[in-house]
Amino acid sequence: MAKRSGTSIKTVSRVFNDEPFVRDGTRERVLKAAAELDYHPNMAARSLVRGRSFLIGLFYENPSPNYVVDLQTGALDRLHDERFRLLLFPCESARAMSGKLLQVARTSGLEGIVLAPPLGDDPRTVAELREGRMPFTRIAPTTALDASPMVGIDDVAAAQAMTQHLLSLGHRRIAFVQGDPGHASTGQRLCGFRAALAEAGVAFEPALLEQGMYTFESGLAAGRRLFAGRMRPSAVFAANDDMAAGVCVAAKEHGLDIPGAVSVAGFDDSLISRVTWPQLTTIHQPTYDMAHAATDALIALIDGQAHERAIDLPHRLLVRGSTGLAPQG
Repeated sequence: MAKRSGTSIKTVSRVFNDEPFVRDGTRERVLKAAAELDYHPNMAARSLVRGRSFLIGLFYENPSPNYVVDLQTGALDRLHDERFRLLLFPCESARAMSGKLLQVARTSGLEGIVLAPPLGDDPRTVAELREGRMPFTRIAPTTALDASPMVGIDDVAAAQAMTQHLLSLGHRRIAFVQGDPGHASTGQRLCGFRAALAEAGVAFEPALLEQGMYTFESGLAAGRRLFAGRMRPSAVFAANDDMAAGVCVAAKEHGLDIPGAVSVAGFDDSLISRVTWPQLTTIHQPTYDMAHAATDALIALIDGQAHERAIDLPHRLLVRGSTGLAPQG
């Protein structure tokens, strides 16, 4: 490699270890030689030599496969051509991991951690990571906001925007299917929903509030209850797309046309929102971008580089075919 690029072995090593003070022309010659020789650095050997693992972990607890795919892809894409590698840690629940996460991280040789919700809101987990001096970043936390770098959106404003959209179509009997009570986003999205109703002078109806768990199955069950009840809604806002898809199936089971008889809206803009028919009106939550940014901040934190403490990303209301004017009569 050194001979092919016309440099020394030490220079080649510095290039592949991303060390500073290597001239751009020299770096280009080394990388060109590597491509010609089809050379790829051995990450395991590099870790042994430098006494580092170059491993970071993504810990998440979310039943929605669509959300999880976006989360993983965002982190993995940030690490493309990086010296760090990603390990995935699906967790049964934030409560189950409380008090154990640092031990898992150390046993796995992690140099840093990205926490997806609701893990980032567990006070014991946050405290032990700080006390253990483990670098970590969080996606969409709502507590201890100064504890680590964080990335998120305004869930309250996003849910408010969706509810305002339904109200603008003439809907007044709007049901809300809330998510897992263990997730902070559940309360925030319900808060946005209720705020929009109050702003429009529409009374909140407890009978139109259903409990879901951010799963398709829980959305289907909630939809069945809503459409079988005496106060059938003209619109249903589910707190994520998986549950909204379940509501759509329940509507079809009851012979209700979407959006002629009932409008259905979701939240996330995940894949399922684009493969249902009609396609779901939803809130675009930039899950991929949040994971990408949180991973980027973690690398900067590990390397001792400057990084933003709080990154707020924008949401977008996406109006599609599942919402329409409220039925007359």
